[in-house]
Amino acid sequence: MSFIIRDEKPEDINAITELTKAAFLNTEHSSHTEQFIVNSLREHDQLTISLVALENNTLVGHVAVSPVSISSGEMGWYGLGPISVLPNKQGMGIGTLLMKASLEKLKQLGANGCVLLGDPNYYHQFGFKSYPHLRLPNVPQEYFQAISFIDHIPTGEVHYHEAFNATE
Repeated sequence: MSFIIRDEKPEDINAITELTKAAFLNTEHSSHTEQFIVNSLREHDQLTISLVALENNTLVGHVAVSPVSISSGEMGWYGLGPISVLPNKQGMGIGTLLMKASLEKLKQLGANGCVLLGDPNYYHQFGFKSYPHLRLPNVPQEYFQAISFIDHIPTGEVHYHEAFNATE
């Protein structure tokens, strides 16, 4: 199978919403608001990276990356997610392609690093690790992970944009 990864286009927005909803529909650890989060990030001009995966011109995956703030004041850090793959296309490497492409794009933008919330057994393959001095409030430490593109990991609490509170 061949997949194309490219930047989101305006005509992709509705398909991204439906794909994200479908991807998280039966996910146990989900707020089921991920599609609203992506749309709110876009509306607040906080969607730094929005990549789609296509198979035969059909949207099968999406990843969002947005800026985060760190209580230490360190700049240049981003949060990856949500990342979505159609349920019937999961396990085919689409998520891996989206992860690699988004991390490469962050490096090209001059980002210092990236954080995410997710399964450490999956994300460690991309270089993400949990750091006790970099925290997301009210989240078990092992699920909040970071990767640095510079020589250190900042210390402090990470805060995502208010768009992550979107419920519609």
